[in-house]
Amino acid sequence: MDWGMKNRLAQLVQKDGHCLFMPIDHGYFQGPTTKLEKPGETIKPLIPYFDALFVTRGVLRSAIDPTNTKPIILRVSGGTSMSGKDLANEGITTSIEDALRLNASAVGISVFVGSDYEHQTLLNLAKLVDEGEKYGIPVMAVTAVGRELEKRGYRYLAMASRICAELGATIVKTYWCENFEKVVNGCPVPVVIAGGPKVESEVQVFEFVHNGMQKGAIGINLGRNIWQNEHPVAMIKALRAIVHEKATVKEANEIFESSKSKK
Repeated sequence: MDWGMKNRLAQLVQKDGHCLFMPIDHGYFQGPTTKLEKPGETIKPLIPYFDALFVTRGVLRSAIDPTNTKPIILRVSGGTSMSGKDLANEGITTSIEDALRLNASAVGISVFVGSDYEHQTLLNLAKLVDEGEKYGIPVMAVTAVGRELEKRGYRYLAMASRICAELGATIVKTYWCENFEKVVNGCPVPVVIAGGPKVESEVQVFEFVHNGMQKGAIGINLGRNIWQNEHPVAMIKALRAIVHEKATVKEANEIFESSKSKK
């Protein structure tokens, strides 16, 4: 691994080997998203607590203060929307040169294993890895599931994650599931946990994050379960404690309740 690649990864993954990424890229297929209408304002109070921001180039240029942010993971795939026929029909939307201009520490791309566009999105990943290797830029592969998250168990997620690693992904973002250790153990590169749909309680989030970390994930990439919460700062503090301080679910909930009451 070249020095530049190592340096960028060191910006993303902290000295304890763990990471907390904050995705705000949802608008690339959803449009304006609840509590993300003004992304720059949404993340302002959260900046001290996340390790990297997962964002599109449009929002990065228009809404993120370049003097006050964290390392950037640039979303570089897209081309579909919620109103279209198939979310899986993605292409690469941003060049590696533009990622360099934006000083990205990594780039991120979705793959849709098992969809009609499996071949296309996997080749997108392979091409992006080739470009990233030229310039020392890590690639985070996202095992996207479209609208079928509830149908995707560990067998599917383990297969999709392993395929991403085989094609050269540096990090894989995938969903927590039962038997999550089988997903991690079958993936030879680091795994971070995606948030999935917003759940009913904070404790449920703490539980799946804690379980995933115990079973081998190096961190999380959670958005809606943080910034759509009524107390986003309290939420991210609690999650950071699980990721970086090995807090239990009970301890995380105590941090959340304490931070919420202080506000």
